Amino acid sequence: MKFFAKFYKVLSLIIPFVRKVFPLVDSELHHWSTKGISHACPELKEQALASIANKKFHCQGGSIYSLYPTVCKTDFISLVVALQTISDYLDNLCDNAGITDEQAFRQLHYAMTDALDPSAHLKDYYAFYPYKEDGGYLKELVLTCQEKVNTLPSYELVKPNIQKLARLYSELQTYKHLNPSIREEKMLTWIHKHLEHSPQLTPWEFAAATGSTLGMFMLCAAASDKNLTSCTVSKIDSAYFPWISGLHILLDYFIDAAEDQKSGDLNFVSYYQDSPETAVHLIHFIQQAFLQADTLPYPSFHKTIVQGLLAMYLSDPKANTYQGIKNSLLETAGGYTRLLYLLCKFLRFRKKL
Repeated sequence: MKFFAKFYKVLSLIIPFVRKVFPLVDSELHHWSTKGISHACPELKEQALASIANKKFHCQGGSIYSLYPTVCKTDFISLVVALQTISDYLDNLCDNAGITDEQAFRQLHYAMTDALDPSAHLKDYYAFYPYKEDGGYLKELVLTCQEKVNTLPSYELVKPNIQKLARLYSELQTYKHLNPSIREEKMLTWIHKHLEHSPQLTPWEFAAATGSTLGMFMLCAAASDKNLTSCTVSKIDSAYFPWISGLHILLDYFIDAAEDQKSGDLNFVSYYQDSPETAVHLIHFIQQAFLQADTLPYPSFHKTIVQGLLAMYLSDPKANTYQGIKNSLLETAGGYTRLLYLLCKFLRFRKKL
């Protein structure tokens, strides 16, 4: 009975997520894919539409934080979709246009830090990029984020932590898209400047943790609570960076490892020596993510986030390439995660994911 009571509690979060949140995400994405990008030049319009079409699940996943107990759902989904769309759009601009210019990438990613600072003045984000005319698309996304975070009653309390995460994210994106001949050296130089604060991580695990937007979303969700304390902010920051955020991105790279090996793309999981080492490290992140979730307000909410990450990524057909590791991760994560995994497989079958 205890098992079913707990699973019912998990479903009470997941069912509204699929039934109520997904349609609101779809509505926001429809706005940005029609009115938002309608006056852009062909090159930028193509990348914007591709980022929305191919990375919709990023916005869906991030919008789970709209169900955090103190959040205003509709406004928060607008924030999540706008910020995640900036992230995905810039990723496409850096990855798919045949450009490897560090200065251009750095300038583009000021949009991420500006979006999370209501007092920031908009910049010429395309100053060093060869294509510039987006019809105001990127600036409108930034302004939408600024408007939404400015309404959060405790935003000033979380702003330093969010800006730190946004800067690390932007630095990662700047370096990871450079020419492969210089990329690894540049990244290691950057990582080692920060790694002394996270000695329990490998360099590439640290890099993975910087690549997630989940910590930013969670801190924004926490800022919706007018009674938020600095102690809670610190706990959230420590739980998400590096553990929950790191698990998120390592799972993303894990399922793409075979594809990336063929294409020669950077993959953080490929730096593990072999399958047993990969399993050991991913299991460690799972265990730490669950332990950290227990330290936070509403621990069952955060545990469901961790379970949902595992269920979503491991239900992807690409994970079947590494069936042994996949089974070990599901076994470590427990019965609730396996049930969510089956639910995600069903949603994939119904083309809802």
